[in-house]
Amino acid sequence: MGGCVGSHHDSSGSLNENSDGTGVALGRNQPLKRERPKWKSDYPMTEGQLRSKRDEFWDTAPAFEGRKEIWDALRAAASAFESNDHLLAQAILDGASITLPHGALTECYDELGNRYQLPVYCLSPPVNMIEERSEELDGSDPDSGAADPSTCSGSDTAGGECQLRLRLSTGRDLRLAVRSTDTVGMMKRRLQSHEGVPASTQRWFFSGRPLTDRLRLDQLNISRDYVVQVILSQPPPPEPESTPGVTPEATGSVAVETVLEPMRVEN
Repeated sequence: MGGCVGSHHDSSGSLNENSDGTGVALGRNQPLKRERPKWKSDYPMTEGQLRSKRDEFWDTAPAFEGRKEIWDALRAAASAFESNDHLLAQAILDGASITLPHGALTECYDELGNRYQLPVYCLSPPVNMIEERSEELDGSDPDSGAADPSTCSGSDTAGGECQLRLRLSTGRDLRLAVRSTDTVGMMKRRLQSHEGVPASTQRWFFSGRPLTDRLRLDQLNISRDYVVQVILSQPPPPEPESTPGVTPEATGSVAVETVLEPMRVEN
């Protein structure tokens, strides 16, 4: 599947300054190049198949040698890179002290000299991508996505509630109860009310393309078990001590789901 990781360090734990045979010293760092890699899949794949292939890699990547926080940073950087947000991708790499000897995410190193390799299918779609036909699902087939209550495609009944799978750039997965008539902007505010993440800091992506606030959910054709990526432009601040009468929105903290029981006052 690719993405194997090795280590290149000397006795001090720093990157080797020796060339790996390509003429580029491993200890050097180059800025992230803007060119997206072009590649052809062994078989024509749909966006859903590509997304599943990526999810499989990212779900297993931390099991390889390397540090989980670096894998999380690389995942967020790869998502920003595919969305042509190079400034955000570079900022993520710099913040995690990740070096690119070739200026590409296909080969990266952390500050300890551990090597990380990202497959090209995590950085760009193949040139032989084929279009999905999710819009043809009419719900007559019990195995179709339209018949599944977790499906959030355009074939849902108007205003019907469904569970939308979200994957935050912090590495957390969650399900958000939404309606098919909700816009992306409304869903951002709904996520804010549940998690305390300001809507203005959220950037939503599906199948590698950014979702604008005016798009409605029933226009996105998001089928069963598909994941919407949510990139946070800034990490959420640590949760302060709770103060009576102060809401999470007022303090800017991240809300934690807590069930509050009513207080009983004894006479």
